[in-house]
Amino acid sequence: MFSFSLQRVAALVAAALPLVASAAPFTLDAALDLAVQRSEAARSARAGRASASEAARASAQPPDPMLRAGVDNLPATGADRLNSSRDSMTMKRLGISQEWLSADKRAARQAAADAEVSRESIAIRVAEAETRLQTALAYIDAYFAGESLKLARLTEHHVHEEGAAARARLSSSTGSSQEALAMDAARGIAEDDTAEVRQQQSAASVALRRWTGQSPEELPAMASIPIPSEAEFVANHPSFVSIERGIEVAKQAAAVASSERRPNWTWEVSYGQRTGYADMLSFGVSIPIPIAREQRQDRETASKLALVDKAEAELAEASRMATAEYQSLASDAQRLGERIERYRQGVVAPAAQRTAAALGGYRSNQTALTALFEARHAEVDAQRKLLGLQRELARAQAQLAFKPLATGAQP
Repeated sequence: MFSFSLQRVAALVAAALPLVASAAPFTLDAALDLAVQRSEAARSARAGRASASEAARASAQPPDPMLRAGVDNLPATGADRLNSSRDSMTMKRLGISQEWLSADKRAARQAAADAEVSRESIAIRVAEAETRLQTALAYIDAYFAGESLKLARLTEHHVHEEGAAARARLSSSTGSSQEALAMDAARGIAEDDTAEVRQQQSAASVALRRWTGQSPEELPAMASIPIPSEAEFVANHPSFVSIERGIEVAKQAAAVASSERRPNWTWEVSYGQRTGYADMLSFGVSIPIPIAREQRQDRETASKLALVDKAEAELAEASRMATAEYQSLASDAQRLGERIERYRQGVVAPAAQRTAAALGGYRSNQTALTALFEARHAEVDAQRKLLGLQRELARAQAQLAFKPLATGAQP
């Protein structure tokens, strides 16, 4: 009986967990984590790293041995032509050969393969950083579209209230037909504006669903986004880090090319069987003779070293680009912050005061209904423009925060 009760409790808890999870707010952090988990670009990069890791395990292995079999000194003419058992010089041979790879060459090839694995690992972090950035931008757009829709609905609500008041005033002969007609026109404009903003919110929700698989109707207010320093931004910029790892790959490839100046030796052992005579054992070593290192091996090494110079130049250019990008975004964020504060104090606050004054005047029959509508409409317009500035600021901050690779992340 007791175990049955426990089973029922466990079943109830399991059934309630999805409800609890669905009730949890869909925060920016939750959206970022979910987007990274379902990112196909990150999965592709992980497959690339797995491929490089498997190749690295085989890179330092020696070449496979070669089995050699044949017949030596088989008569080609005469009475014993093509007879392998009549002539004493004819010998059936079976042997094995092995190319010898020095420890230095194996180490160079292993280092080159490990550098490639490291570069593929960075590709995972680059894919995750791009996913986080695009998700953050989509979340910001969806959040501010929802806030803008709230203001559009507020305007529509105000117009409906004031339209009803205008019709009431007209029926009581205290208002005018022009006032009622103006409110009717304003109602149509407000409804069309709400429909337009709703369409924008729908598009923003689709973009958010593309990254997270979810698009809640209500998004919570975002917390402040921590901004990295310029040095941190540049050092973790995807282009900078990728090229930095590419330099190591190029250097290791140059080391492998340089090691090829020393040729690989090949040893061989074979056993020869003769009919009616003693069998033969043969062994030997094959040594390639580089007769023009400066025209072949040295040129291949120089080719790889030129790629190192190319990557180093690209790294310097990437550093300049990342620095300029940071300074541009930081300047935009600072300018937008100043504009927001100035606009809040110089426009939004006076607009709210104007609405309060118009409402008081309307209640005391000293202000026309259209004046109240104009004041309310101006206040909402000011708040919507403020939302637009805040959205641009949030997007600039998101690019500063999420463009670099996440520090301390393990791919």
